[in-house]
Amino acid sequence: MLRSLLLVLSRQSWLRHWMETSPLADRVTSRFVAGSTLERELVVCQKLNADGYLTTLDHLGESVTSLAETEQSRDSYLTALDHIARLNLPATVSIKLTQLGLDFSEPAARAAVECLVARAKSIGRMVEVDMESSQYAERTLALVSELHAKYGSVRAVIQAYLYRSESDIENLCRRSIPVRLCKGAYHEPPDVAFPRKKDVDANYIRLMLQLLDRGAYPAIASHDENIVRRAIGYVRERNIAADRFEFQMLYGVGRELQRRLVADGFRLRLYVPYGIAWYPYFMRRLAERPANVLFLARNLLRN
Repeated sequence: MLRSLLLVLSRQSWLRHWMETSPLADRVTSRFVAGSTLERELVVCQKLNADGYLTTLDHLGESVTSLAETEQSRDSYLTALDHIARLNLPATVSIKLTQLGLDFSEPAARAAVECLVARAKSIGRMVEVDMESSQYAERTLALVSELHAKYGSVRAVIQAYLYRSESDIENLCRRSIPVRLCKGAYHEPPDVAFPRKKDVDANYIRLMLQLLDRGAYPAIASHDENIVRRAIGYVRERNIAADRFEFQMLYGVGRELQRRLVADGFRLRLYVPYGIAWYPYFMRRLAERPANVLFLARNLLRN
């Protein structure tokens, strides 16, 4: 009920305007969003790096309505990559193809992503291409495969709730393309994705073990402690070195588990979003767990 209410509220323009213009905005969003500017993002990433975390920078921007806006997104990421190089941050950037024009012009999106991957290659970093709903899966993986063959420096994202994912991972492993494995967050029909959580979890573990055995530096993206424990047990059982894979989690979510992983010597990359279009992302984080709403309430009451 609470999750449904928050998702409805996330679509209310009046509430979005009030939240984004409120003097409390920075305080209540700072748990999950680094800030509205790249400068704030870089400060957060530097601190996280000092604490032992890797990072991936995500420039928030949903509901892109023109190619001009997609060009702004491309340029924002180019600037971010320049600063990553200048500061020598152990960071990647995470992008969405729709944010770079896929809905308007596939050639334009392809050119924008290639520009980013080429820049990442030149500074020894990587572009992580987020997976969106299943209607984009084929085009996304085709582009990732093409750019990997040309540059390397790109990682695909696979969603465990899709039936097709096992076949996709086999193909990606065959080509030595790095993979970030997540569960999946889009509403998909039952003929496309597993409808039951227990089946998604079982498929996630099956795909995770396949990646740990044969993948090219896979990323295990999950906050599920059962899955994290399963991964740790498997790599210890198989003597898989800690530098052959990494965990990935969201900034501000499950911080105690994050601290334990780093203290135990595992690589952990945090997905750190920034930008003025933070409201939809922030509301989704609140909707995920009641504890996140309590966090917000405490910060509001303090003020």
